[in-house]
Amino acid sequence: MAGHGTQEHPHGADRLCDAGERVYSRAVRRGRVPRRDAEPVPCLLELALLHPDPDDMDFLVPTAPQEVMTRLLRGMYDEVSASHRRVGSAVAAYERYAGLGGPVRLPAAAGEGSAIRVLDGLSRIQAAMDEATQACRTEVLTVQPGGIRREHELSEGLPRALALRARGVRMRDLYTHVARHGQGLLTYLELMGDAVEARTLDEVIDRLILFDRTVAFVPANADRTMALELRHPALVEYLVTVFERLWRLAIPLTAPLPDTGIEGISHRERSIAALLAEGHQDAVIAERLGISVRTCRAHIARLSETLGAASRTQLGVRIAQAGLDGPPGADGAAAVSGPGRGSRTAR
Repeated sequence: MAGHGTQEHPHGADRLCDAGERVYSRAVRRGRVPRRDAEPVPCLLELALLHPDPDDMDFLVPTAPQEVMTRLLRGMYDEVSASHRRVGSAVAAYERYAGLGGPVRLPAAAGEGSAIRVLDGLSRIQAAMDEATQACRTEVLTVQPGGIRREHELSEGLPRALALRARGVRMRDLYTHVARHGQGLLTYLELMGDAVEARTLDEVIDRLILFDRTVAFVPANADRTMALELRHPALVEYLVTVFERLWRLAIPLTAPLPDTGIEGISHRERSIAALLAEGHQDAVIAERLGISVRTCRAHIARLSETLGAASRTQLGVRIAQAGLDGPPGADGAAAVSGPGRGSRTAR
């Protein structure tokens, strides 16, 4: 069935066939559809856009559109992360081969002024960032993964940010929800005033900085000692699109996180429950949410206690029964899906 459906419906969740779109739309409007309605469009089951109704296996219920968007963005994140790893491996391989035959110069196409430039070393990265900061005149967009921002990191970037504000540059920043608990970020808010806005998500992509929608910087290896400077219009436009989609899903820093609707379970614990339901290990969950493994395990222990689960297997069942296996914060995301600028926040 899976292979047959894939041949007849060769598409992803981002572009359904006409028949699949009709059935899925009907399922969203009515809350469920008979299983026989989905037989001509196996792509809906293969892409997990429909799944069995636990109360009546003859019917299928739709995956929420918000969850579909979350999956697509998560797929983008995985693709970008994989590209970063491949670039890092390629640069490391070049260095090994270059060392075998003495000094080797890079081809002109990969040198200064090219559309994609590899910046090797923190000093070179900083110099390129300073140059882009000085040239920036209208807008800076950033994605800041990880947890609470260290105060010394914010202090180091404060002079550049104040210089941008003095030129009337607007700044928008995305963080994980955990960053809300950092006093340094709140202090930064007061210093920058209306020049900077920030929103938060359960998860964000790897670090990204965009200047005037013309140049972007992304890490090229895991320890961020190498970076890519991107000036190719198509690549920069793609990254801007990713940022804007995440921005629409995010929640203003000054707005409260949406309530989970389940007594005793916090928003963060719901986020952890959704990732557990996907089969992720503790270390992966901690990294994606910007918390420590120890904190992650403490939340999992509280989840188990609240849901009455005696084992990890039983916890997975309880999570599904409680409806915690979907993406959290859908209501909060919808509340800010309108105009892009609304809250005075910090980066």
